[in-house]
Amino acid sequence: MQKDFLRKLGLKAKNHGTWTGQEALTGSARSLHSQSPVDNTHIGSVTITTRDQYEQVITRAREAFEVWRQMPAPKRGEIVRQYGDILRQYKDPLGRLVSYEMGKSLQEGFGEVQEMIDICDFAVGLSRQLYGLSMHSERPAHRMYEQWHPLGIVGIISAFNFPVAVWSWNAMIALVCGDVCVWKPSEKVPLCAVACQNLFRKVLEANNLPEGICSVINGDYRVGEFMTKDPRVALVSATGSTRMGKIVGKTVAERLGRSLLELGGNNAIIVTPSSDLKIVLTGAVFGAVGTAGQRCTSTRRLIVHESQYNEVKKVLASAYKQLRIGDPLNPDNHVGPLIDTGAVDNYLHAIEEIKKAGGAFVVEGGVLSGPGYESGCYVKPCIAEAQNDWAIVQHETFAPILYLLKYKTIEEAIAIQNGVPQGLSSAIMTNDLKEAELFLSASGSDCGIANVNIGTSGAEIGGAFGGEKETGGGRESGSDAWKAYMRRQTNTINYSDTVPLAQGIKFDL
Repeated sequence: MQKDFLRKLGLKAKNHGTWTGQEALTGSARSLHSQSPVDNTHIGSVTITTRDQYEQVITRAREAFEVWRQMPAPKRGEIVRQYGDILRQYKDPLGRLVSYEMGKSLQEGFGEVQEMIDICDFAVGLSRQLYGLSMHSERPAHRMYEQWHPLGIVGIISAFNFPVAVWSWNAMIALVCGDVCVWKPSEKVPLCAVACQNLFRKVLEANNLPEGICSVINGDYRVGEFMTKDPRVALVSATGSTRMGKIVGKTVAERLGRSLLELGGNNAIIVTPSSDLKIVLTGAVFGAVGTAGQRCTSTRRLIVHESQYNEVKKVLASAYKQLRIGDPLNPDNHVGPLIDTGAVDNYLHAIEEIKKAGGAFVVEGGVLSGPGYESGCYVKPCIAEAQNDWAIVQHETFAPILYLLKYKTIEEAIAIQNGVPQGLSSAIMTNDLKEAELFLSASGSDCGIANVNIGTSGAEIGGAFGGEKETGGGRESGSDAWKAYMRRQTNTINYSDTVPLAQGIKFDL
């Protein structure tokens, strides 16, 4: 089934090769087949990168780095600006591809491309703000300062749930820092990566720049291992499960490389007695069902004060009845499918574990069938009353399952919020200043993101994105996250006629 937006992005239902920027490498006999969870249609195929092809990609990337790092940072920013302009032109077809290949709602697909545009704008400004520091030397007639230099090749491993935005968070920042990028997208959404590369190739060709500045390799975890084990790849930025991140982190550390890890979340919203239930409803429902619960920032737990518990439960149950589940390309629908039937199996397993633990369902789950649901990937968002120490609650299930938990004191609520292995996103709904400040204090949320009166899901590109504990500790996107993509160098200049040593050491010849 050929969609018009595929044609606009230069995609056809055939092999697209291993893309390095301007041309496809040949020689791979195996392919990845992209299957839409929306309607089970085969969208297209890409060839799986062989070891020999990978070597070609890395060789071209190293050659391109020698050119790219010599360009002044603002000039690199101009290239990123041009990519942002092309994304504006192709926002509609690329957003539709994201929605169709991944399964998220059309509005979320458009939002993901807008996030790419926003990070391009951010990176353009950043290209003139890669600041170092100057310091006073203890030695006379000496000057000290620090500066930042590009690392080299940055490997980017992205997950299926944000098939284009997370790559752009890394790539656009890395590019203005002077790095070149090699992208290994999720094998579940390879065509989104090819489309992004097709658009970036237009910019490279228009500016007569080498194709190796930005490259794509395709395949499963074994292709990702090419990068994680390769000492020529200075930094590996990996987004995905905690299990995957532990493997990547260990492998890269063994060769003393750098890794930037964005891993699982088990995010909670605390609902206090002073909260506005209208705000609670919007934040909790979108957080729990947006992207069918397949965001690392999805709301998994709702920690509700005992005085509000029954009312919140009632309001949520009513809101869930109004959710429209179906084709995400239909803008009237709120929830699309899970990524594949394997994700459906995980969802069903979690429901069984909740039942075994004695959980009661406020809103029942299940798999949808019938017209419009033929792919077998559509499920009902559900709500279960649970306990925080249950094994299934401690585990991140990538599906629209929301756990209701009850608390008595704000200290107890914060302890419940922090009482999971993950530490990505958190929120409190309150109009009590003391509660809000406690939540944001050192004694409060232990997450990398802590919000007041907004949900856990959805982050602006201006702030550094990432989390603590089993979330990996990495930071991407805004603030000073750019420093992860560069190496710091401290410089001392002696402009005297003598060579005084630090700490007053004497060494006379």
